[in-house]
Amino acid sequence: MVISPGEYAALSAVDIARHVARGDLKAVDVTSAALARIAERDDDLRAFTEIWAEQALARAADVDAQVTRGARLPLAGVPIGVKAGEGAGSYQNTRLVAAGCVPVGATSVPRNNRGWQTYGHTDRGPTLNPLNPAWSPGGSSAGAATAVAAGLVPLASGSDGAGSVRIPAAWCGIVGLKPTNGRLPARDRAGLNSPGVLVRSPRDARAYLDVFDGPPTIAPRSAHPLTATWSATLGYADTDPEVAAVARSAAERLETAGLITWAEGADLTLVDPAPVWTALRAGSSLSTELSSITTTNEERLRDCCERADLIITPTTPHPPHGHGGPGHRMSVALTWSFNISGHPAISLPAGTTSRGEPVGLQLVARHHAEPQLLAVADRAIRPELR
Repeated sequence: MVISPGEYAALSAVDIARHVARGDLKAVDVTSAALARIAERDDDLRAFTEIWAEQALARAADVDAQVTRGARLPLAGVPIGVKAGEGAGSYQNTRLVAAGCVPVGATSVPRNNRGWQTYGHTDRGPTLNPLNPAWSPGGSSAGAATAVAAGLVPLASGSDGAGSVRIPAAWCGIVGLKPTNGRLPARDRAGLNSPGVLVRSPRDARAYLDVFDGPPTIAPRSAHPLTATWSATLGYADTDPEVAAVARSAAERLETAGLITWAEGADLTLVDPAPVWTALRAGSSLSTELSSITTTNEERLRDCCERADLIITPTTPHPPHGHGGPGHRMSVALTWSFNISGHPAISLPAGTTSRGEPVGLQLVARHHAEPQLLAVADRAIRPELR
């Protein structure tokens, strides 16, 4: 069955894998549709720095041959974007290819040595946000988020050292998952930079994680809601009031839907981790003062997680900035605490500000509690709850 670029763009990764496994679609036809969709849209969006058309079609043909021989590939024929600088040979991308994925190109990242740059660079200009070309798509997984949000690929690999999966997910209105630190090999010596994924559905995030863990990663649906605590600032972030209000409304919809209940005595106030993150990323030994910050935050997080299954915050403290950069604002203020602590975290679409700017809702779970995190995310993102 031939599939058009528009039909392809509407399919999730799980949908594609199911159709290819059943023989309803050929991986070659899906890949051809993906390449056509990229050709139609990416001159304007600039999500990709390289397109690997010949290699992708050859890989898709191999997937079709494996399926014909009876191989069971959990992500058979799923086109994926690969974060530039990571490459198709990285641990996570090698595993995704072994599961049946078809890398179609490298997605953009910021230039090196440009400070707190949260937008993507290509030789054709900056990567644009599909929701509004005046906005940055976030970073550093900028092209990955744009490619997924625009339907160029249903799944793109990313990495998250301070929020680099969750921030672009929030600003492009999609889903971004950072697993527990160490669940996949870190991409830096400090152990801060975790591989992660950008998708349009939590079910696709589940399928991604299943590649590494084996099914099931979704916990059985509990008759009881998860306990949760809310923080707009984590005690230190300069969060815009409207961003906080949009995210809080999304959190309250989870409560109304019976997915969460607010935990008693689980308030969370952390110390600003900026100097700790900077020292760790530089490979420096922590001073007595920085060690004290780390210990304090670890104790407060441990106490909070004993009382609550989830910590809920806005994903970013402010809406998407323009292509000139973030200025003095710290886009990572609400995300990088959990790169230091290692907790798994996911960003879901929360809604928009009065100016139409996207806001993300960040859900953080206990270490290795991705099953709970993905279970509530899967139910939370249903259209009737948005």
